[in-house]
Amino acid sequence: MGSPSTARRMSARRHRAAPPPPETRYDRRLAEILTYATDVFCKKGYEGASMRDLSRESGMSLAGLYYYFESKERLLYLIQKHTFATIVQRLKTRIDGVADPEERIRLFILNHLEYFLANQAAMKVLSHEDEVLKNGFGAEVAAIKREYYRICVGLLDELKAERGVQFTTRLAVLSLFGMMNWIYTWHNPLVDADAASIAGEMGDMFLRGVMASKTRK
Repeated sequence: MGSPSTARRMSARRHRAAPPPPETRYDRRLAEILTYATDVFCKKGYEGASMRDLSRESGMSLAGLYYYFESKERLLYLIQKHTFATIVQRLKTRIDGVADPEERIRLFILNHLEYFLANQAAMKVLSHEDEVLKNGFGAEVAAIKREYYRICVGLLDELKAERGVQFTTRLAVLSLFGMMNWIYTWHNPLVDADAASIAGEMGDMFLRGVMASKTRK
């Protein structure tokens, strides 16, 4: 497929959804602590970081931190849960009411890249500490990630059904994630385009590939 039209790019921008603001003082403080914790884990790694490191970074006492989290593992769990739940919820809001399967895939890519580039420290933590969570924490986060994967599968299956093309959905989905997931490791805002522009080009490359697959007879 060719480059998206100006109208399509404007449509993608209109479908951007901002996260709802925290509703209580507790929620606001919790969000602040998660931001500090993300930076600490990003700098020192999960194993190398301690609650004392977080206490120094955030300016909170250890007792204050333990009011919000009983363990470092729960802290990592909340970072991961908040990140993936936010990405999924923003995606659902964006694609709601959008019928064209190609446009829905482009919004999926835009949503993913926007969040990754706006939260690069969190992405580093999620990528490098993916297997740390135990005791049920990991299962809950994995369920959210499976939901996200299934949404992408559904979008690709919709495209196949409407456009009459054949490709292996699993391979296409995993290839798309491979294109998107490591952007935080190489993106340089001084020389690289913004998320919307990269999403447009990446969408073109991906969709050209899958749409060039053999048409059903």
